[in-house]
Amino acid sequence: MLVAWLIVGTLAAGQRDYYTRFDGSCATIATIGITWASGPLNYIGLNPTADCKVPQPSE
Repeated sequence: MLVAWLIVGTLAAGQRDYYTRFDGSCATIATIGITWASGPLNYIGLNPTADCKVPQPSE
């Protein structure tokens, strides 16, 4: 059941072109992960996104 859930999430991320627009940023990686974890919920209106703020080094 868990594998099927994750496969559906993977397909949803592919349909949203997250893999072709992958830029390696923290936000993109997190959005793909959340989409995988959401599984079938993506098809009933859930559109998970993430925003990462990486701290800048002090000077």
